[in-house]
Amino acid sequence: MPFLNVEIKARCNNPENIRQYLLTNHAEFKGVDEQSDTYFNVSHGRLKLREGNIENNLIYYERSNQPGPKNSQFNLVKLEDAKGLKEVLAKSNGVKVVVRKKREIYYISNVKFHIDQVNGLGSFVEIEAGNVFIDRSPKELKDQCDFYMQEFAIRPEDLVENSYSDLLMEKVI
Repeated sequence: MPFLNVEIKARCNNPENIRQYLLTNHAEFKGVDEQSDTYFNVSHGRLKLREGNIENNLIYYERSNQPGPKNSQFNLVKLEDAKGLKEVLAKSNGVKVVVRKKREIYYISNVKFHIDQVNGLGSFVEIEAGNVFIDRSPKELKDQCDFYMQEFAIRPEDLVENSYSDLLMEKVI
């Protein structure tokens, strides 16, 4: 079943300020996840296998590259055997890139927050207002995303339009 996130990614020079804001506002801290996202070659969209100590999922998503809040249509499958699936997908599709990161995960209601330290790229914050746990319209999700961007004092020049996979591949070229 596809779901919708309205999300942003931004460079983050003040992870401690964001962490304090989340804790002060009673965000639910899910933990710190050491994640490895393996992106596979696909004809359209993005397909990644996330392996971590908190999250282990196969995720397919379609999202335009643009700064600011953007819609992301996604399907998510929870996994029991990530290693076996990774082997099959690597053989059948080929690996595009692997993203490794340390991710702090927080929730306030239906909004998920990530404070990420991405190997080779630096510090980022992500805001994902989603309809997975609650029925919200795309406009309501965008309003939530806009609200937290303002609360975190995210400037337009901080916004990142591409995925971590794209940023890493651009760095290699």
